[in-house]
Amino acid sequence: MNSQTIGFMPAVELAELIRTKEVSPVEYMGALLARIAELEPRINAFAYLTADRAMEDAKKAEAALVTGARIGRLHGVPVTIKDLQITKDMPTQQGSKIFGGDQPAEDAPVVSRLRDEGAIILGKTTVSEFGWTGVSRSPLTGITSNPWKLGYNAGASSAGAGAAAAAGYGPLHQGSDGGGSIRLPAHFCGVFGLKPSFGRVPNYPVSAGDMTSHIGPMTRTVADSALMLEVMAGPHPLDYTSLEAGPANYLARLRNGLKGKRVAYSPDLGIARVEPAVAELVKAAAARFAELGAIVEEVPTPWAKDGPELFRFFWSAGVSGLARYLPKWEAEMDPGLVACIRQSMDIPVSRFLEMRRRKMDYVANIHRWFQDWDLLLTPCASVAAFPVEKLTPGREMTDPWDEFSWVEFTHQFNMSWNPAASVPCGFTPNGLPVGLQIVGKRFDDLGVLQASAAFEQLQPWADKRPQL
Repeated sequence: MNSQTIGFMPAVELAELIRTKEVSPVEYMGALLARIAELEPRINAFAYLTADRAMEDAKKAEAALVTGARIGRLHGVPVTIKDLQITKDMPTQQGSKIFGGDQPAEDAPVVSRLRDEGAIILGKTTVSEFGWTGVSRSPLTGITSNPWKLGYNAGASSAGAGAAAAAGYGPLHQGSDGGGSIRLPAHFCGVFGLKPSFGRVPNYPVSAGDMTSHIGPMTRTVADSALMLEVMAGPHPLDYTSLEAGPANYLARLRNGLKGKRVAYSPDLGIARVEPAVAELVKAAAARFAELGAIVEEVPTPWAKDGPELFRFFWSAGVSGLARYLPKWEAEMDPGLVACIRQSMDIPVSRFLEMRRRKMDYVANIHRWFQDWDLLLTPCASVAAFPVEKLTPGREMTDPWDEFSWVEFTHQFNMSWNPAASVPCGFTPNGLPVGLQIVGKRFDDLGVLQASAAFEQLQPWADKRPQL
């Protein structure tokens, strides 16, 4: 098998070829691991790679095909796990020296579900420290590079997953998104990323934060994300926020189309400063939805103006619990994270409750607005990838929060729990990918997947690969 191309094969195709014994899990895994070994020193997508274990699991998968054992939907298909999800046989270090080498005693539900369907875990992908930032580096693992331009930002806390997907490290990559951390790496790395409705995929241990973290798939095709979501979704007793309903048959229902759908488009949500190259690509992509039979209108989003203040408040409050590590570890931590922690250490309860009331009003206004629209289209971020050592491209930094001056489009839908995806929609003149954000009504994960699949069919992207 050709190690240069094997890692780009979609999971839907690979699973069927393995099931019918046209592809050997062992030969596939050998070729994939060879590719990873060749590229990984430069991309640095893995916090922990378990190559020997993955090859042993591939041998077991091959033996099962002969003995007639149960064959799951992802039998022999490789998958990566973000290093915020606990794993019983691999360290979970959360991008921090504080948890360097930490070994949990159990798997997170999403890991167990992927294993139960026959997926082979390749390892843990890199994250920013505790997933706090939109830049792809951490004190523990250093810089994760964007495969489209080495040394450039791969984006937010699921950066390792996004870089792995773009580089052809297999088809399936688990991400999580507390303010854009699936969608932003998908945007920067030119892959597909879906943040499902909150609770669609169980998240354990349940965060003590403000219930904004969503688990979802990061893949090169929409069909692969649909399949992966089917496997991961559904209620779980360890996550009291998980939705009662089981997953829909997403994969079989992707091709329902967009005819007659009411689609809103906002180039800036009334608050963002979008780089011209990004704005042009997103505007052109939004216009193509009319070709798919949708009714597309550029509309105001009056609720958006309060989002940045609310997001910053609750994000900072959410990490304030890390203050207990500062006496011992502050010098070893991300300075921006330390500043964020200190900003919220002394927030009065009365202030927190007042901001929470404002947030609930804000979320209600988003859902009222969506009563008139099936989907909303926006840029995924205001900029394309930029050098990873910077916190923001070409803008003066006067405050740690200035980093988020280019993250104006994603956090709203973490607070409101709407499903949202980043769909590749083109490249800047410098050859850097850009993502179109597609947001649906809450619970309409299927609608977002169908819209993404329709756009993918009209304007395919999976054949475009970085030259590594």
